[in-house]
Amino acid sequence: MHKKIYKPLFTLLACLVTVTLRAQPAGDTSKVEMADQFRASGKIYVVIAVLVTILLGLFVYVIRLDKKISRLEKDFNK
Repeated sequence: MHKKIYKPLFTLLACLVTVTLRAQPAGDTSKVEMADQFRASGKIYVVIAVLVTILLGLFVYVIRLDKKISRLEKDFNK
């Protein structure tokens, strides 16, 4: 991967970590009913699969877009 990709990917990862940390409850964490229900019914795996699919799609899109922009810049500078 190009060095130009690392900075946006790191920024995206940092934003996701920050949002995840802020989403945690401040008090008692043993009463997370929705997560318990998802785990009990097996739907948590569907949620994780959808999230992973979306993130992989975003990463592939960013990498392809970077390649296209690099090619255009290279052609423009000739």
